Amino acid sequence: MCPFEDFPTSPVLIDSTTSPMARLSFTLLVAALASFSLATASDPDLLTDFIAPANQQVPGSFFKYSKMRPLTDDNVAFPKEFTATKASLAEFPALNGQSVSLAVLQYPAGTVNPPHTHPRSAELLFVTSGTLFVGFIDTTNKLYTETLQAGDMFIFPKGLVHFQYNTNQSGVAVAVSAFGSSNAGTISIPKTVFTAGIDETVLAKSFKASINDIKKLEYGLKPKA
Repeated sequence: MCPFEDFPTSPVLIDSTTSPMARLSFTLLVAALASFSLATASDPDLLTDFIAPANQQVPGSFFKYSKMRPLTDDNVAFPKEFTATKASLAEFPALNGQSVSLAVLQYPAGTVNPPHTHPRSAELLFVTSGTLFVGFIDTTNKLYTETLQAGDMFIFPKGLVHFQYNTNQSGVAVAVSAFGSSNAGTISIPKTVFTAGIDETVLAKSFKASINDIKKLEYGLKPKA
């Protein structure tokens, strides 16, 4: 039996009069279905129904995750910097082995989710509000870009470098990302290259830059105290 065969086939309309909470609720529903369809062999196949903590009987609450609730509260201020609120294995242990995870991405005006990769999963991005300029680079060094509006989806293939940019200098954007792994992993290109301790001479020669330029980049990317 198809798990979605009882879902209505008529279109669901979300317009500008719909409340932000209702729009996000609809978004999370769509993203959950997208996550189900993204599930692949990225995570090992289970030999049991689920993975519980060793030698423990788990209650129903083990399968519940409530830390997304503030995102639906209109009284909670929108973040001032790009923010990813994740529901992955690290935050939600019940996802272990289930080949699924989610992240809600909030983009204040003019902010970017810097170039990064997810080594263990593709990413299906669903824009719930605002617009985003997005792109990825394939293994032939070809760049694919698109401008997304609310209601659009975009797939970032597994392991490829990609980014998102809210080009609107006065409005926010929100998106939900679905992954086919409970632990997709994230490798931030700027932070990995310039804050992992790679020798500055290696970086300077690789980027055809001066040591001072490399030091400036390292300083700018250091975690804020």
